[in-house]
Amino acid sequence: MRKHIPNLLTLLNLLAGIIAVIFAVEGYLIPAGILVLLGIFFDFFDGFVARLLGVQGELGKQLDSLADVVTSGVVPGIVMFQLLKTSIGGWDGISLMPSIFLQEGYSFLPFLGFVISLASAYRLANFNIDTRQSSSFIGVPTPANTIFVISLPFILSYGSNDFINDIILNKWFLIAVTLIGSYLMNADIPLFSLKFKDYSLKNNGIKYSFLGLSVLMIVLLQFVAVPLIIILYVLLSLLENSKKANSN
Repeated sequence: MRKHIPNLLTLLNLLAGIIAVIFAVEGYLIPAGILVLLGIFFDFFDGFVARLLGVQGELGKQLDSLADVVTSGVVPGIVMFQLLKTSIGGWDGISLMPSIFLQEGYSFLPFLGFVISLASAYRLANFNIDTRQSSSFIGVPTPANTIFVISLPFILSYGSNDFINDIILNKWFLIAVTLIGSYLMNADIPLFSLKFKDYSLKNNGIKYSFLGLSVLMIVLLQFVAVPLIIILYVLLSLLENSKKANSN
């Protein structure tokens, strides 16, 4: 029975993702985002519980990726699809239900959002066979890219301003987020992990800097801080890579 507990958490991740798909398709992106965050929570703890109980196995590894394809692949693709529709048809409030498909001049541009789903699936499959990613990441993890995407409707709906809304709902901004995020998930770029082997400042300076700046940005910027934190994560990783290259 003990070995099935982590798998149950993984299935809860999948369930949250499936329900999030329904909300996202209907255009209710805030509830979809909350469910995705819940799924990512389960995704984090299934591996933690598996290690704690000593029941790690190949089944759990494969099941985890299959669940993530939905929660961190399909859902952000649909969210970007809806945002791109909105960028063409106009902002319709928290439900994000533009009527672009009923208008003349129908565009296939929103379907570009599903590049995120394809790139996420490719990364997850590659992650399972890449032995280099046991203690750190190569490319942006799919949950990080997903959090970036689902944060955009929250920024639009809570505590934002017209200037930021105009940026987010600019189709070129959304296209850039889609393509750059999809590339970074599969790029051969080492990114630091937040796993701590010890808690010394010497060995974890980059991690403490990231966590401190993240907390500061959340306090000052609230939801706007979320995509900036993901960008900070990539930039600090590139800085650390540069320092290691110079030291060698």
